[in-house]
Amino acid sequence: MQRVDQAGTKVDGRLISIIGRGILVFLGVERGDGVKDADYLLEKIINLRIFEDEVGKMNLSLLDISGEMLVISQFTLLADCREGRRPSFIQAEEPEQARKLYEYFINRGREKVKGVAVGEFQAMMKIEMVNDGPVTVLLDSRKVF
Repeated sequence: MQRVDQAGTKVDGRLISIIGRGILVFLGVERGDGVKDADYLLEKIINLRIFEDEVGKMNLSLLDISGEMLVISQFTLLADCREGRRPSFIQAEEPEQARKLYEYFINRGREKVKGVAVGEFQAMMKIEMVNDGPVTVLLDSRKVF
């Protein structure tokens, strides 16, 4: 996830989504991930205090600032580059199951966040953003259970 002043995505040259101040989420679904993982990540993302308060301390969450969230499905986050020169994606979930979890994450997000925008699942996208900070945080649900 990245803290942004703005972010948007284009498919085939057309703008399909845009947000203002908030969080850009690159969501990778790994084989075996389920609702528990999605719920954990969503709660962590929207409540993580990564926005600055009035004295410049990272003390406010996405919910505190009434920020927006752009969610992009990105299986390449699961790339295994330990061997050879071509990444292996065998740990990425099959597209049908990944889409279900991606859509679940988005729907739950829309219940909690005022503005949730999305990319297009399995599309080649151009992501444009203005990273604020930069602040980039890696979250992995498998490192907490």
